[in-house]
Amino acid sequence: MSTPATPAVELRDVRKSFGKTEIIRGTSLAVMPGERVAVIGPNGAGKSTLFNLISGRFGLTSGEILLNGQRIDGKTPYQINRLGLSRSFQVSNLFTRLSVFENLRCAVLWSQGHRYAFWRFLADLRDVTDRVDEVLEMIKLDRRRDVLAMNLTYAEQRALEIGITIAGGQQVVLLDEPTAGMSKSETKRFVNLIRDVTQGRTLLTVEHDMGVVFGLADKIAVLVYGEVIAFDTPDAVRANARVQEAYLGSVLADQQAAAAGA
Repeated sequence: MSTPATPAVELRDVRKSFGKTEIIRGTSLAVMPGERVAVIGPNGAGKSTLFNLISGRFGLTSGEILLNGQRIDGKTPYQINRLGLSRSFQVSNLFTRLSVFENLRCAVLWSQGHRYAFWRFLADLRDVTDRVDEVLEMIKLDRRRDVLAMNLTYAEQRALEIGITIAGGQQVVLLDEPTAGMSKSETKRFVNLIRDVTQGRTLLTVEHDMGVVFGLADKIAVLVYGEVIAFDTPDAVRANARVQEAYLGSVLADQQAAAAGA
């Protein structure tokens, strides 16, 4: 009999309070290696707080968070990153006056084991340049290699952020609203990009566009008032009466109405 796989990310009765206000209320979740999981829920449900807990930006009130079977609650974001987890944010966070190549090189340097040395020319680091070129091709910005980040389109900036997130080779990737602010055509291309660059990786993403969610996710976790009320395949979640009542029905109706009026 085969041994069950260890979850890539596991939350065990995770709770987070700010003062007397409990934001995350006993959430448990197990994401297996290679799964793509979308976290959905109404505004104020605690989705970004949950990402901040997993990535080490916030400390837990109680509970445990494990990465590949190792507890990471209590560790700093950079320690968690070195253990194999990286994340992007809702707001663009780039070195705007550096080129696309230079932004990616910053992300690659530490992951390749390089440290600051004033006598070493960055251009001589062949392994770094090769990795940056590889990521540039993956995110389809190889022709924009020398363009300053500030001169990219919004969709290109988001693609660069995805590149920075995966540049170090981390196997668990958290993306916080990656398609927010994009047009329909940009969103479609971006979903294909996410699917390509996360192939073989574990993905957790917060997303409000149900078209993106149902087109990308293997499983969906529905977070309502700090609790996961459902965690299942897209079809099962879509048919879940409790999810329909708490969130999904009104969201789909709003998005269908918006599409009809476009």
